[in-house]
Amino acid sequence: MTAPDEQPYRSGFACLVGRPNAGKTTLTNAMVGTKVGIVSNRPQTTRHAIRGVLTRPGGQLVLVDTPGLHKPKSLLGRRLNDVVRDTLADVDVIVFCVPADQPVGAGDRFIARQLKEFTAPVVVVVTKTDAASKKQIAEQLMAASSLVEAAEVVPVSAVAGDQVELLEDLLVGLLPEGPPMYPEEQRTDDDVERQIAELIREAALEKVYEEVPHSLAVTVEELVRRPDPKKPGAELVEVHALLHVERQTQKPMLLGRGGEMIKRIGTEARAGLEQLLGARVHLDLHVTVLGEWQDDPKKLNRLGY
Repeated sequence: MTAPDEQPYRSGFACLVGRPNAGKTTLTNAMVGTKVGIVSNRPQTTRHAIRGVLTRPGGQLVLVDTPGLHKPKSLLGRRLNDVVRDTLADVDVIVFCVPADQPVGAGDRFIARQLKEFTAPVVVVVTKTDAASKKQIAEQLMAASSLVEAAEVVPVSAVAGDQVELLEDLLVGLLPEGPPMYPEEQRTDDDVERQIAELIREAALEKVYEEVPHSLAVTVEELVRRPDPKKPGAELVEVHALLHVERQTQKPMLLGRGGEMIKRIGTEARAGLEQLLGARVHLDLHVTVLGEWQDDPKKLNRLGY
């Protein structure tokens, strides 16, 4: 029972929603204090609802980072939108992210209309304030305020850390009273294999040409843990993964001349994997063609979408 002079402990879920590339994942990572979702400058980088757990003395906030809500052009796009809507229907607070460095557009208005279907309070967050002038931020705060009926409108820079803690306080205050749902040390409930696949996809997104990112998916085919022959008492993790593209012409872009590109992707991904797994990693990557997988239900299921 809470003493009269103590604030009640609060816990619950807040869903971050916004158009593609609105800074949702960067903000989630900043609030959780560690990387729980991959980041790139490509739209629709996030393809799953990713939960990041922020535990504070007065409450536990579970942040659900979602794919960008958009007008879909494929079955994958429709399924990603379904992920967002299913999440929005079951959270305590909605965090509507609107980037400060881009004018409010049709995508933001589309999302604002969708949010009218849900009953959770909405906090509008104007993101990426480090990339905008004071005039732009002021104008965006006004424009964002007119989109939805919001409990609060907050300008934030996840990169610079500006007002991130204030936003955390605000969101925890909007949660219902209740005990923590996750252990204090836990930061995400995403399974390890999906985190591995996402880190490999992140590395590839940074390297490949414009036409490949939407067509790229990654699956972990095998994960083997064994004693590290180079470090007695330590572990070596062998990861065998497939990078799936939709067309034969995309395969050489990922492989590169003499396999140079896939080696660069592997080198970049390995650093993140070793940090995630706390062990030396042997990474084996192969590229395969899975024709038009974004519109094939069976192939989407196989890839985990």
